[in-house]
Amino acid sequence: CMLRCMTETITTLHVLISGRVQGVGYRKWVYKTALEHGLTGWVRNLPDGRVEAQFSGTLKNIETMLVLCRKGPMLAKVVDVET
Repeated sequence: CMLRCMTETITTLHVLISGRVQGVGYRKWVYKTALEHGLTGWVRNLPDGRVEAQFSGTLKNIETMLVLCRKGPMLAKVVDVET
């Protein structure tokens, strides 16, 4: 895996998540979940109630993260994930 992993392209994706995503632990969940999937980047709450994030990593891991972001933690209700 080491040789194959070294040749994988790193991708960066900017994401806006809307719905009930503030005050429900969504931002902390994104941070923890991204780390678990080998991603780097950042996440923050926006004044309009959305969560903004940027993920960097392999395309496969980013695609997995996007699927997970559409569900979020238990108390969240995600309406849209815009890339």
